[in-house]
Order: sequence, then C-alpha cells, then structure tokens
Amino acid sequence: MAHYKAEQDDWLIVYLKYLLFVFNFFFWVGGAAVMAVGVWTLVEKSGYLSVLASSTFAASAYILIFAGALVMVTGFLGFGAVIREDRSCLSTYFCLLLVIFLVELVAGVLAHLYYQRLSDELKQHLARTLAENYRQPGAADITTSVDRLQQDFKCCGSNSSADWQHSAYILSQEAEGRRVPDSCCKTVVTRCGQRAHPSNIYKVEGGCITKLEQFLADHLLLMGAVGIGVACLQKR
Repeated sequence: MAHYKAEQDDWLIVYLKYLLFVFNFFFWVGGAAVMAVGVWTLVEKSGYLSVLASSTFAASAYILIFAGALVMVTGFLGFGAVIREDRSCLSTYFCLLLVIFLVELVAGVLAHLYYQRLSDELKQHLARTLAENYRQPGAADITTSVDRLQQDFKCCGSNSSADWQHSAYILSQEAEGRRVPDSCCKTVVTRCGQRAHPSNIYKVEGGCITKLEQFLADHLLLMGAVGIGVACLQKR
C-alpha cells in the first residue's frame, strides 16, 4: 500500500511538473508578445512623439517592453527551476510573477487612462505646435514629425489646411509665398505648398487631429488590452 501511495505521489509530482512547464511556456510566449507590442508601438509612432504634449504614451510602451523582457527572463528561470526542481528558484520565479503582474497591470491601466485624455490634449496642443514651432529654430524634431504626420496620414493642418494661415513659418519670408508646407502636397516638390487647391494638397475633414487621434487611440487600446490581459492570465 505504501509502495502504491509513493508511486501515486511520484505521478502527481510529474504531472504538476509538466503542468508548470506548459504554463511557463505560454507565460514566456505572452511576455514575447507584450514586448513585441511595445516595440512595434514605439517604432510605428516614434516619428509623432514630438507633436505630443505628454510623455505618458511613450512611457506606457516602455513599461510594456520592460515587462515583456522581464517575463522572458523569468520564463527561462522557470524552465530551469522546473527541470532542476530547485525550490529556491521556484520561490524566486513566483515572486517575479507577482512583480510582473503589477508592472503589466500598471502599463495597461496607464494606457487606458491616457486614452481618455488623448482627444483634449491633441486639440489643445497640435494647433499651437503647428503655429508656433514648425520650422522654428531648435524645433527640428517637431518639424520632421509634422511633415511625416501630414504625409503618412494624407492630411494638412490641425483641423484643416486653414490652420497654417496663422503659422509663424507661413507668415515669414522663409515660406517664400507658400500657403501651406510642402508636406501638405499630394505630390511633394519644392514650393508645391504655394498652391493650396484641393487638387494639389490634402483637404481632409477633421484635419490631422482626427487621423492622429484614431492612430494613437488604436495603439493605446491595444497596449492596454495586452498588458491587462496578460496580467490577468498570470493571476489565474
């Protein structure tokens, strides 16, 4: 009877060992996914960071990258702990799981909270950025971001192309008679912005604010869903 019980206990240990191994594999894959989403978000929107008033959006992505990398490292620790059946490694592994859960939860909540403030921030900040900072000394990053924004989203101006009439750049001699920057043009050539006709420049309803808001909202919702989703799976 004792022999049978010992075999049953051994079978249970093996079962739990493989169950933990499988859980750790999916945990590691989840970490890779979290880090991939963070990296993809930063790479995809890195050219627009200069037109945002807050760094909270970038912070959410960096937190996800950190959490994803920590998950992957912890996953390797988990594999080693399961294979070697090392109790101290397993204790460290479960402690790190708790830390990762909290980090991912914070990143996910941060992304969702920032999503609620996104529209107001863009409306208040983007128009002022175009008017005051475009092509101004020391604002090369903003200029590059605005040019890329208008070309990528095929838009012109914050709310409309008319916003450029109040721009310090357009009102200066440097504009050389341009009514909008050349990046507003459907086909960009030097001084093409001198002709602000719908056949020549992008006339998008809602301007660049609508396009940028949707782009950032989609990414924030994705970051929030991934961060909170993976954190909840870990909690289980």
